[in-house]
Amino acid sequence: MVSNSGITFSGLGSGLDTNAIVRQLVAIERLPIQSLQSRRGTEQRRLDLVGQLGDLVKTLQSRADDLSSPEKFFAYTASISDESVAAITTNSLAEEGSHTLDVQRLAAVDRWAFDAVGTRDVNLTAEEGEQISFRVGSTDYTLTIDPDSSSLDALAGQIEDVTGGDVDASVVNTGTESSPSYQLVLASNESGEEGRITDILSNVGQTGTGGDTSLLIAYSAPDANGDATSSNNITVGNDAIAVIDGLTVRRSTNSFSDVLVGITIDVRALTESGQATITIDPDRAAVRSQIDSFVSAYNEVVDFINGQNTFTPGEGDDNGSTGGLLFGDSLLSSVKRSIRSALFDVDPAVVADDTEGYSTLSLVGIEQDSDGKLSVDSTTFDEKFTENLPLLMDLFADTDGFDNGGAAPNTPGYYEDTTADGGLMNELSRAIDQMFGVLDTDGDVTIQGIFDVREDAIEAAIERYDDQITRREDRLASYEETLILRFARLEELMGGLNAQGAALANTLGG
Repeated sequence: MVSNSGITFSGLGSGLDTNAIVRQLVAIERLPIQSLQSRRGTEQRRLDLVGQLGDLVKTLQSRADDLSSPEKFFAYTASISDESVAAITTNSLAEEGSHTLDVQRLAAVDRWAFDAVGTRDVNLTAEEGEQISFRVGSTDYTLTIDPDSSSLDALAGQIEDVTGGDVDASVVNTGTESSPSYQLVLASNESGEEGRITDILSNVGQTGTGGDTSLLIAYSAPDANGDATSSNNITVGNDAIAVIDGLTVRRSTNSFSDVLVGITIDVRALTESGQATITIDPDRAAVRSQIDSFVSAYNEVVDFINGQNTFTPGEGDDNGSTGGLLFGDSLLSSVKRSIRSALFDVDPAVVADDTEGYSTLSLVGIEQDSDGKLSVDSTTFDEKFTENLPLLMDLFADTDGFDNGGAAPNTPGYYEDTTADGGLMNELSRAIDQMFGVLDTDGDVTIQGIFDVREDAIEAAIERYDDQITRREDRLASYEETLILRFARLEELMGGLNAQGAALANTLGG
C-alpha cells in the first residue's frame, strides 16, 4: 500500500494484513467524526424545516393581504340582458345595482381611398414639387413627392413615416388579378371624430400627363350627422353614442370606462329593440374563493406545527421514539400563538357593542377546531355575506389605513395601528411581518424577528460542527500517517529478522 507519505509496506515480513489493520484503526477513530456529521445533518434538516415553515407563513401572509383592503376584498359580477350589445367588466369600486344601456352608434376609424390607378409600383409623376397634404385631428401633414419614389407603395411608406404612425397607409387592389385597380387607402389610428383625416389635397401626377397616373381624391367633410358626403370617404370617424341610465354619452372609442364608477362597458353592437339591462351583484364565489385560500394557507401552517410538535415515545427510530425534528422548539409555539392572537384576540368591548354579529370570525362562520385548524360554515357565511357585505368586509379589511403614530422600529408600538379600524387580515399580516424582522433600504435585517434568530442559531451550530469536523479530519489524517510509519518500520524490522533467521538456518544446515 502507498500512503500519503509515500511509504510502501505489504505485510510479507510480519505475515500480518497491515493494510486491513490500518483501515480498521482509522475507521474506529472516524466514528466521532461520523457522529458529528450526523448531528450536522440533523441541524441542516432543522434549518430546512424552519425555512419551510417560513415559506408557509409567508404564503399565509399573502392570502391575508388579498383580504386586507376593501379594494381587494370586494369583487363583483356583471351581467347584461343582451350580451351581443356589450361586454361588462367591473373592479372593486363598483357598487351593487342595475343600469340601462341603449347603444345608438358605434365608434369608427376614419378611412379615405384615393381614386384607383392601374399600377402600384410605377412612379406616378416626373415632376418636382407635387404634394399630398391633410390634417389628422389638429395636426397638419404635408408630403412633398420625390418623382423617383412616387409609386403607390412608396407613397404609402412615406405617409406612415411623415405622420409618425398617426395614419396607416396601404395599397389595395379593388380590381381583378387580370385587370387590377389599385387604390391608396389612408386610415387614422385613432377612432372617433377627433381622429378624422380632413382637408385632403393631392396634385400628384396632375401637373404632367394626368390620366391613369393621377392620384385623385374628392374631399368633402362628413355632414352634421356623421355621414359621408364624399365617395372617397370609405368610413367616417365617428364617436360612439350610448344612452346610459337615460343620459346620452359620447366617447371616441367603443369603451365607456369612466361613466359608471367601477364599471367598464365595451359596446359591440347597436341596441336593436328597447334597451339592455346591466346588473351588478357582489361576486360571492370570488370572495369565498379568497376566504377558502386563506383558510387553506392557515391550516397548512397549523398542520406543519402540529406535525413537528408531536412526540410519541416507544415507537419508531433507534432511540425508541418518534417526533418532529423541531419538537419543543419555541419557534413553533411563537408562530402559533402570534397567528392565533391576531385573529382571535378581539377586544371584548368590540364584541359587546356588536349588534349585527360581525365582530369575530366565528360569528361569520369561520370556526376553529380542537387542533387549531379553521373551517368555513357555508350556510352561516353565505347568510352574513347576503345580509351585510360592508360589515363582513370591515371584519377582514382595514378601511382607514395603518398609522403607528410614528413609533420607531423595535418599540412596542411599531406594529400597532392607532386608527379606529384595524381589520383582522391587516393585524395578521403585521404580526407575520414582526416574525421576520425589519429590513433596511438595502434589504438587510436591522431588527431580527423570531425566524431570523432561530435561523442564525442553527447556522451557528452548523458552523461549529463544521469546525469540529475539520479539526478531527486533520487529526485523523495525521493519525493515519503515524500508523503507516509504524507498520512500515515493523515490516522493515520483521523483514530483517526473517533474513537473519534464514541465513543462520542455511549456515547450520551446511
